[in-house]
Amino acid sequence: MNKKKSRLFRFIKYIVRLVYQKTEIIGLENLPDEPCVIVGNHSQIHGPIACELYLPENYYTWCASQMMKLKEVPAYTYKDFWSGKPKPLRPLFKLISYIIAPLCVLLFNNARTIAVYKDNRVLKTFKESITKLENKNNIVIFPEYDKIYNNIIYDFQEGFVDLAKLYYKRTGKELSFVPLYLAPKLKRMHLGKPIKFSADKPIEEERRRICDYLMSEITDIARSLPEHTVIPYRNIPKKQYPKNTSKDAK
Repeated sequence: MNKKKSRLFRFIKYIVRLVYQKTEIIGLENLPDEPCVIVGNHSQIHGPIACELYLPENYYTWCASQMMKLKEVPAYTYKDFWSGKPKPLRPLFKLISYIIAPLCVLLFNNARTIAVYKDNRVLKTFKESITKLENKNNIVIFPEYDKIYNNIIYDFQEGFVDLAKLYYKRTGKELSFVPLYLAPKLKRMHLGKPIKFSADKPIEEERRRICDYLMSEITDIARSLPEHTVIPYRNIPKKQYPKNTSKDAK
């Protein structure tokens, strides 16, 4: 059952759509006929915003459960978004994390989201995701965490791949994962070629194989585009934002 959206949320979404840059989706032909999981770079707040505004209604995004609980928002947002800010500014951002908490709860509980838990409730996340997939919906996941992979993306947490194992047990179908590169500076969202889960392989191998492929494809898509500034996962000073043409070890 779809969430009933509050009037305030609908109003805010309308205003955001008016002021937020129009984002072009490129590569829709790469989406498989069956429901799939789209995996992309978070690009700070741009990933969730662009997906909510410009992907069709049958797309649901994994969202950290902490962003949906009023008491948990301040600590989570400060650590995840602003803990790397210059020390003199940190008290200000701690205050901001409390100010935005009610807004975050409103937005993320009304948007097309699936709460992601990192404790024994994680099965709830997977069950809801599988139900969405069975109902012909697609899932969007931003699995980066605080470890740099290259100048384009941060490394991926691998646990999301287990969704494919559970989906196969339920349906007998092998789930596809589609790489997504969001380039806010180009006002584009690029979908790459999918990779399919292999049910006959050990899950440990599949986690690594699929994540390696997705990170490599996202990197290749980014570097194939005109030169632009990459919006990184971490909220670092803008002068440290890399270019997609930068060279590194990866």
